[in-house]
Amino acid sequence: MNAWEVAEPGPIEQGPLRLVEKPVPAPGPDELLVQVTACGVCRTDLHVSEGDLPAHRPRVTPGHEVVGRVAGMGAAATGYAVGDRVGVAWLSRTDGTCAYCVRGTENLCPNSRHTGWDTDGGYAEYTTVPAAFAYRLPGDLDDVALAPLLCAGIIGYRALRRASLPPGGRLGLYGFGGSAHLCAQVALAQGATVHVLTRGPAAQSLALALGATSVAGAYDAPPEPLDSAILFAPVGDLVPVALRALDRGGILSIAGIHLSDVPPLDYERELFYEKEVRSVTSNTREDGREFLTLAARHGVHATTHTYPMSQAPQALRDLKASRFDGAAVLVDDREPGWSRSSPSPARARNIDSPH
Repeated sequence: MNAWEVAEPGPIEQGPLRLVEKPVPAPGPDELLVQVTACGVCRTDLHVSEGDLPAHRPRVTPGHEVVGRVAGMGAAATGYAVGDRVGVAWLSRTDGTCAYCVRGTENLCPNSRHTGWDTDGGYAEYTTVPAAFAYRLPGDLDDVALAPLLCAGIIGYRALRRASLPPGGRLGLYGFGGSAHLCAQVALAQGATVHVLTRGPAAQSLALALGATSVAGAYDAPPEPLDSAILFAPVGDLVPVALRALDRGGILSIAGIHLSDVPPLDYERELFYEKEVRSVTSNTREDGREFLTLAARHGVHATTHTYPMSQAPQALRDLKASRFDGAAVLVDDREPGWSRSSPSPARARNIDSPH
């Protein structure tokens, strides 16, 4: 099969991704083999490709917002059948036995593994996922519309929960890319007033179209004090800016897996009056199921821009340069050099083979 891999992490403009031919992966005993039909482009893919996140798997295939069809199953995989549509997200496995898993915070599991970082992801024709970590998807959305929900949506939802926004509260969103524009829709559906602080006229226009009360530059002050704020932009300089915008007792939730250095904070101006800073680490499967249910109920939708899978590096370059609003999604283009492979007949049935 064709797949992209991170040959040598570095600036995306210098071509760290390489298109290669790989064997179609054999799912483990508890795993599904998934034929990829769409894969969202997440900023975490950019961090993996550029080396902002340390390599966990040499020459890993990025991509963790995967929509596809079950093409095969390990002998112990249950709950799905060949042909079912499934979603593959960032969290791909936990140990299930540590103190964090037992208490319901599996996102903090020290032995967790992640799609497109620890295991090969969806910038490919096929990927695998433990059946217990796959998602059933709403039937009324197409594959492209669903893909960004599987990370951008889920992580945005967890960030919103971590922000502890009171009912009818005032929420500030710093950065307005794939995750923020989905988070905003959930917050608005729940009755929040949303102020968006971000660069770029396209992102600001999208925010207003979705129902934001105000838009301004990322370093500007919102028109009123905020009960909660979420920092989506991976820019540490914005932490004190957001803290100054909070009302007394306000909470800042930092959504990204990577953040540039945070400057020293002024205690009196930025932390006093019981303001809080909270980080967001991955998500639980329950977060994912809750968000997908809410998304279907409230009509949460992604603004998407499709790229052929053969143009994955260009999609990441455009993401880095903020050349589009909403989210990018890779789709099978069936161009020369990206021809669809088929699993062997054995892989179209249940199989029991190790990685």
